[in-house]
Amino acid sequence: MMWGSLRWLRRALASPLRLWRVSLLTRTVVVAGLLSGLAVTVIGGYMSLTIQDSLFESRREQIVVESVRTGTQVQSLFDNSVTQAGTIDVETANSSAQTAIRTTQSSPGAGGFAILRTPGQITDQTMTSTSTAGLDISVVSSQIRQAVVQDPSRVHYQSVALSDGAGAIPALVTGSAIQVPSAGQYELYMVYDLSGVQATLTLVQQTLIVGSILLVVLITGVTWLVVRLAIGPVRIAARTAERLAEGYLEERIEERGEDVIATLARSFNKMADSMQSQIVRLAKLSQLQQHFVSDVSHELRTPLTTIRLAADVLYDKRDEWEPQSRRSIELLVAQIERFELMLTDLLEISRYDAGAVTLDRDQVNLVELLEDCLEQLAPLANQRGSSLVLEVLGGYGDVEADSRRVRRVLLNFVGNAIDHGEGKPIVAFVDSDQDTVSVAVRDWGVGMTTEEAARVFDRFWRADPSRQRTTGGTGLGLAIAQEDAIAHGGFIDVWSVAGEGSCFRLTLPRRAGKVVTHSPLPLPPESDHPDIGTTVHSGPAPDAKPSDRREGGTVSVNPEVTSAAEVTP
Repeated sequence: MMWGSLRWLRRALASPLRLWRVSLLTRTVVVAGLLSGLAVTVIGGYMSLTIQDSLFESRREQIVVESVRTGTQVQSLFDNSVTQAGTIDVETANSSAQTAIRTTQSSPGAGGFAILRTPGQITDQTMTSTSTAGLDISVVSSQIRQAVVQDPSRVHYQSVALSDGAGAIPALVTGSAIQVPSAGQYELYMVYDLSGVQATLTLVQQTLIVGSILLVVLITGVTWLVVRLAIGPVRIAARTAERLAEGYLEERIEERGEDVIATLARSFNKMADSMQSQIVRLAKLSQLQQHFVSDVSHELRTPLTTIRLAADVLYDKRDEWEPQSRRSIELLVAQIERFELMLTDLLEISRYDAGAVTLDRDQVNLVELLEDCLEQLAPLANQRGSSLVLEVLGGYGDVEADSRRVRRVLLNFVGNAIDHGEGKPIVAFVDSDQDTVSVAVRDWGVGMTTEEAARVFDRFWRADPSRQRTTGGTGLGLAIAQEDAIAHGGFIDVWSVAGEGSCFRLTLPRRAGKVVTHSPLPLPPESDHPDIGTTVHSGPAPDAKPSDRREGGTVSVNPEVTSAAEVTP
């Protein structure tokens, strides 16, 4: 239940979060609304507190003045009630004082009064303590009574709350001392209802809240309008840039006015014009280059064939020539063969550049294909002192691929490993999962630096041009291999460390039309050999069928030594 609630919450938040990430307008409007709301809240709160204090202080001063005037009037009434004989009817005077107090308290907000005897006195007479009917004497606290007793010369006040049955009503109690002749000291307390002040304050606060909300909405709306007007041209520019990136080179921004936006549009259009002209020029140059390479390669075929035929005639009769001439003829044939290989590679590169390559796909077993490649190059490897080892780590069937092109890639991997393996063992790995198949060829030779490995797929580039090569080569092998892998929807990657060897890995999808992004083989893969320097026979025998080897095992391929001239890399 909890996980279901969390999933629902994530789905509910996904759309707003995405809108926040992708929309500059949304972020700007939300931030402007929040900041303006915060500012209005602070200012409104300050104004509300200021008005509240002002209203209370004004009403308090008015009540204190009225209480002072009432206390003076009551005191005068009691003093004037003393007869010439020095006597006083305290109850009659008390009644007159109450009438005077009611007359004085006729203003709005009057809540009643009370005349209480100060405790602890011994006098000739005692006047009855009185209060307004219905007044709760408990609002007159002991704190204010103690303050009146301690300082009878001043008017004291205290904020209290009155109860009207529906809730608490704010009120103010004032207290002053009264001397009653022959009856001692009494305390006059007057209660004033502040509900009118509270109503005024509530109205002001409500007005501030409504005004603040309207102000925030207005600021947010203005921000939305201004930002929309500001980012509208930016959106148009972004959309136009996307169209240009998709290949629609004729797209432009409409230029209107003379402001900054118009300047941006003109600058953008100038940039687009320049890009279009450059792209068109480079495309034409690329086409010319492709046609040139293709035409030259085709044109060279005819004279090269003639030269090859003449060289073959001379080569067949080499025994009739002197040793020096015989060696020259052999070098001539070798260089003609290399020239033919270079022409073939150039034609293949030109086909890839022109996008004219089509794959002849079939069901291919990479284990069988790799075995054939190892057997083909085994004599050359034996001549260099390197043993070829095949480790089949697993398999899930065949691959839809062009066997000729895949074979060319594998021969290139193994040939490079033989050239640069320094006579050490070379291990070929095959592994796969349900979607991909991967082949890796690992050597423990000279290796490459990080800078060299980054350029290993560049055309006509070699890590060490002066290095002796057994298989010849044109410098286009790995570039063509990379194109072959990409055409299949796969990829080639390389690991190499100077002095520790290199490993090239080919990863292909099992089905046509798929594009792979992962490989079932690590780079570099680890060999199961206890001693990599020794050829180890484990798993099926070398003459076992490929289908018997798919479950794993190590096969050493070391047939008899043959002449290097009989090996076609």
